[in-house]
Amino acid sequence: MTVESVLLFVLGVVVFIVGLLVSIGLHELGHLSFAKLFGVKVTQYSLGFGKAMWSFRRGETEYGIRPILLGGYISMVGMLKPRASGKPNAITNTGMYGAFVQDAREASAAQIADSGGDDSRAFYRLTPWKRIIVMVAGPAMNLVIGIVLFGVLLCGFGAPTTTFTSSVDCVLPSSSATVCAPGDAESPAKQAGIRDGDVVLAVDGQQDPTIAEVSKVFQRSAGKTVTVVVERDGARKTLEVTPQLATRDVVTAEGTAAKNADGTTKTQQVGVVGVSIGQSLVRQSPAAVLPATGAQIAASAHLIIDLPQRLVAVWNAAFGSQARSQDSPVSVVGVGRAIGEVSSMSGVPVVDKVYTILGLLASLNIGLFVLNMVPLLPLDGGHIAGALWEAVKRRAYLLVGKPDPGAIDLAKTMPLTMVVVVLLAGMSALLVYADIVRPVNLFG
Repeated sequence: MTVESVLLFVLGVVVFIVGLLVSIGLHELGHLSFAKLFGVKVTQYSLGFGKAMWSFRRGETEYGIRPILLGGYISMVGMLKPRASGKPNAITNTGMYGAFVQDAREASAAQIADSGGDDSRAFYRLTPWKRIIVMVAGPAMNLVIGIVLFGVLLCGFGAPTTTFTSSVDCVLPSSSATVCAPGDAESPAKQAGIRDGDVVLAVDGQQDPTIAEVSKVFQRSAGKTVTVVVERDGARKTLEVTPQLATRDVVTAEGTAAKNADGTTKTQQVGVVGVSIGQSLVRQSPAAVLPATGAQIAASAHLIIDLPQRLVAVWNAAFGSQARSQDSPVSVVGVGRAIGEVSSMSGVPVVDKVYTILGLLASLNIGLFVLNMVPLLPLDGGHIAGALWEAVKRRAYLLVGKPDPGAIDLAKTMPLTMVVVVLLAGMSALLVYADIVRPVNLFG
């Protein structure tokens, strides 16, 4: 590894850290802005966890940066409802569950006392819909960042699209041949009018085909006419091409030529057109941004649903010999490492590096949005679920003529919350360790 590649790797990691800080900062700013708008007293706004490396105070809020960049937080007074003085405790269990609940209530009461003892500006005092807005505002900022980045990628750079990258004038007799010889038949690509740079919109009725799909259609269609729809200079063109039968090497999944038992190269008879198929970035309209964002949200949700079995695979890779798959979950360390590797790659155009880095940051923000909307405390989704339940409960009491039950007592969920915290901490530690000892190879 050269000095230049090391510096580029470090530069990529720095870019990632800045991007991560911006993502965390805007997430917490979403919470902060609406909390202050609704009159909640906010005592802290922090990027990261641990002891503050740098901070300042403005008004009643301390703003700071901390060294462990695995998230951030704002401290709102009265996140949990402390039990009113003299009111019997609904938790009669004196074991660990009761202790958790009581400790949570006492901590909330102490926080209110430290803030002057006036709980009129406590978070739990807000109406359910205001609490929902405050908690949704954070993940919504990550969603907006993701949408903006996907907009830049698709409308500014383009989407990777199957393209005819180059063609030859003849049907080459074998995989090893590179130059047309006198008497070689004219290539079907030239006969059909295929040009270098044609964007493949459809082949044999398949819309937006992949490179593998186009190759498969041509290979199985020797002697048959195949309809190909391309885009050239902004216009759609329908072409008809008839692949010719030719001898080609059998290629393995690793991209090498397959061998027979005697060591000779294995060949097969397939249809060929005389064109190379690759990808190019084709700019999209703004209408493509939301569908792309939706697809990424679905992919992130699917990853979370499958997380238990994926973590088993990560464990086996980290502490065994199993390789990690390219779709393995990663920590911020893994994402930072991937961005550093992209930045230090030699022979890769700067545009492609920027595109990949922005794509990773966009995916990271969509992932943060989806994760934070999971309806479990201490995630934002847990508070949203609690506020929704309170709204439903209050409405139901009103309909049957019962007195307003008041704010929901989320302190009762503290034992479950601690379990979630332990699981999240364990997952983070496992992913960070795996990303160090057996990182994902995102680029093959």
